[in-house]
Amino acid sequence: MQLDLLPDRADSAAGNMAADFLLLQHYPAAKNARFRHYDWHRPSVTFGYSQKIAFVRDQLPALLGPDADPADLTLCRRPTGGGVVDHRDDWTYALVLPRGHDLADAPAPVSYERIHADLAAALRDLGRPATLQTTCPADADCHLISDKPGRPGRAPAGPTVCFTRAEKHDVIDPATGRKLAGAAQKRSKHGLLCQGSVDRAAVGDFDWDAFAAAFIARLAATLAAEAVPTPWPDFPEGAQETLADHYTTPEWNTFR
Repeated sequence: MQLDLLPDRADSAAGNMAADFLLLQHYPAAKNARFRHYDWHRPSVTFGYSQKIAFVRDQLPALLGPDADPADLTLCRRPTGGGVVDHRDDWTYALVLPRGHDLADAPAPVSYERIHADLAAALRDLGRPATLQTTCPADADCHLISDKPGRPGRAPAGPTVCFTRAEKHDVIDPATGRKLAGAAQKRSKHGLLCQGSVDRAAVGDFDWDAFAAAFIARLAATLAAEAVPTPWPDFPEGAQETLADHYTTPEWNTFR
């Protein structure tokens, strides 16, 4: 199998969510895995598909700090599950695995653990201690990593703020327990989308280009795939713009 390494891009929150969803649903090379790292046009917070907007808004004062104005950032619901994620200082990526690959078809906790094991190993490759959280928080039934928590192998949880606590199989600092990385997933008939975030502040001073290379090498080995730099795909005309517009609407962001 080939792992397509797509160009780094920066976009709005809605544009990034639309791109990730289209990489899952409408990627021309459907049999290839695909990976991208991306940035944000302006300060953004995303939240899981199943999260209630009232909960999200209640978390913003503590998440952003006393001097921050919520009006200065973009809120956007993700197509994946998971908690509230502050993207103002993170390293963000998306990985899509095609249907039929063993890891894409595995139970959600298995794929979540395997991807995070590679991420933790990449951090260690560059001298940053990292390991996986092995237990669930005492007040939770484990992480909500899908928008369909009722499926077998998925353990639903209450709403969370991503970097305030580590869920099972998240990447943590082994000395302090501080969360370093988390992710959320969505499955469809086309495969598995994993949207992941690494907390730059928690990791500290770091060579992020070297980390990207190490992480990709680890993923490629796990997937038994050849990593190949690949141009950005040609989606159906207007598809990303139309979907991004949808992701900015109140109907999308406040429907729960």
